[in-house]
Amino acid sequence: MRFVTLSILFLCVEISVTAQVGNLIWQDDFTAEQLDLSKWNIETGTGVNGDFGTGQLDRATDRIENISFQDDVPGADNGCLVITTRKEFYVDRDYTSGRINTAGKGAWGPGHRIMASIYPRDVRQMGQGFAFWMMPNEIPDGWDYLMWPQGGEIDIMEYVGSIPYHNLGSVHYAWFWENNQWQSWNHGYQGFYYSYENKEVPNPIEPGYGGYPASKEDANAGCNGFHTYGIDWYNDRIAFHVDENIYHIHFLSDGGAFATDGEDEKAIRQIDAKRVGVSEYSNHFTEWYPFKHEMYVIISAGVGGSSSSYGGAIVPEAEFPCSVFIDWVKVYELNANTHIENQTEQSTFTCFPNPACDKLLVELEKYGHQELKLIDLTGKVVLTQTINYSATIDISDLEKGLYLVTLNDGKLTQSKKLIVN
Repeated sequence: MRFVTLSILFLCVEISVTAQVGNLIWQDDFTAEQLDLSKWNIETGTGVNGDFGTGQLDRATDRIENISFQDDVPGADNGCLVITTRKEFYVDRDYTSGRINTAGKGAWGPGHRIMASIYPRDVRQMGQGFAFWMMPNEIPDGWDYLMWPQGGEIDIMEYVGSIPYHNLGSVHYAWFWENNQWQSWNHGYQGFYYSYENKEVPNPIEPGYGGYPASKEDANAGCNGFHTYGIDWYNDRIAFHVDENIYHIHFLSDGGAFATDGEDEKAIRQIDAKRVGVSEYSNHFTEWYPFKHEMYVIISAGVGGSSSSYGGAIVPEAEFPCSVFIDWVKVYELNANTHIENQTEQSTFTCFPNPACDKLLVELEKYGHQELKLIDLTGKVVLTQTINYSATIDISDLEKGLYLVTLNDGKLTQSKKLIVN
């Protein structure tokens, strides 16, 4: 899991949206008691950089110990795929895991609903986690690869033991093309949590670690039963839902949900009397619009290594084997690009120059007491001060890169990207 602080605007605007779901075009209900290799690939190893890019400690294998099948699972319609992480020495790691994907065999883009029924039964401690997500199945013409996050990533389900009462639905993307090259600062992120108890975005929106392990009788914990996790992927947006409850809508283009101002933004809105997170935007460069292209499905479990992967580093109390049950995966056509009424919000401050080098001038639209923070892309606050109308800030000691300038008046938080060079 990757955590990035972004702007939050709290709005109370009543709008309504329902998906028009069409034909079922692809499915696997895992009743054959073996993996259908016409639909799935088994991924083994530890990823390109040795930790799947998330600091994981596990090695994915193709063994029955990590990828298996089971009948008569309570709550399942049919047989289940079982993905299991284990604490065991194998090849060069002290943990093993299972990981499958549909790359080259099944991929979908705008105009589809992608869903799965999942029961993360044993994901109960910090460092244990499971994901149902998507990565690019296409690359730009003339290239033989597509760098992350330029190609985008959709995390339909990110469930970790250290945050037992919430699921995270999010998108990852890049702000700049950078000639399809990796840059550590070039990472945009928009995500919201879903509360199983309230069936909406929680308040506060970032639940944080805690409350684990959940008791096995607690119906509000995601690890105590099957839930359906899915997205409705339209031409202009992606709607994330759990048990058909939409809780995050990400608009792809600037101006899709807010003012056309070149800023990534997010807000809480009232949709069908529920708190729904609304965000924009990810079409930042014309070389590749990540969520206009097909992506393949990944089902994976992992054991955390760093503070930001799988809900934190693994703790001694974590019990293994740790099994997750997948009843089915389904893909539907969407019949209509359902309209959502937009409520735009204009920014109320400016900061210049941008890019900046030594000094930054921040100016409010009108007089008022605000707390200003400068945040780097790890989420660390590198500067804090109060401002009433304007302030000149010395940034000469900051490292080059991308930052967020945020202002908060106690009710509203806004942010703008700042490049320091």
